[in-house]
Amino acid sequence: MIGASGAVGGILLPGLKSSHPVLGIDIRPGDHTDLVVDMRRLTDVVEAFAGIDTVVDLAANSEIAASWEEVHTNNLPATMNALEAARRTGVRRVIFASSHHIVGLAERDEPYASILAGRHAGLDPALVPRLTVFDPVRPDGAYGVGKALGEAAGRYYAEEHGLSVLCLRIGTVNPADRPNHPKDYSAFLSHRDLLALVRCCLTAPDSLRFGVYFGVSANRWRIWDIENARRELGYQPVDDAEQWR
Repeated sequence: MIGASGAVGGILLPGLKSSHPVLGIDIRPGDHTDLVVDMRRLTDVVEAFAGIDTVVDLAANSEIAASWEEVHTNNLPATMNALEAARRTGVRRVIFASSHHIVGLAERDEPYASILAGRHAGLDPALVPRLTVFDPVRPDGAYGVGKALGEAAGRYYAEEHGLSVLCLRIGTVNPADRPNHPKDYSAFLSHRDLLALVRCCLTAPDSLRFGVYFGVSANRWRIWDIENARRELGYQPVDDAEQWR
């Protein structure tokens, strides 16, 4: 797992260790770091990936307000090196941590803007058309642009080199494991649903070469569609942010 000592890695790695042998990789030492690797150095990444079956790629500056310079010099090299090292070392699958910020500008459209602001008057969640992975890519910043490029690179490696790449557009995950802001009641992804989603990716058949999936819990007011994750991965989220209202 790359980015093992980050916020999401700190949730995933302990949960996965109960059922899978997991090697924690990060650029800095930490409680979950078994191997310190700078993902911007391809030769080091290739060495670290030797003998690994599946890579969970969480390595990135996850600040939504990250500058293009930060994304260009850190996030993109880390993503490309993970894919290239996976190809060179015979890794079976890369699970890429993407983001719902890939379609972030759609959140400014109605009725999504009202829903994410907590204004639900006159709206029926069952009638709101949810954003799907087939909707246009509309990043809301450099961070989202970087994730979009990562998904595109993943498709290239899947189709050109036969690497299985599954991209998860992860919603709101936080240490408290509960909604903290109005938007969270739509975007929330609980720790146990996050863990379930990644486990589904780990056990998905080898015939699944490429896929993009929104990673949110079964929130009543979610604006992102997760039916393809249910159908292709067997993802069955159990939490709903409404339980914390």
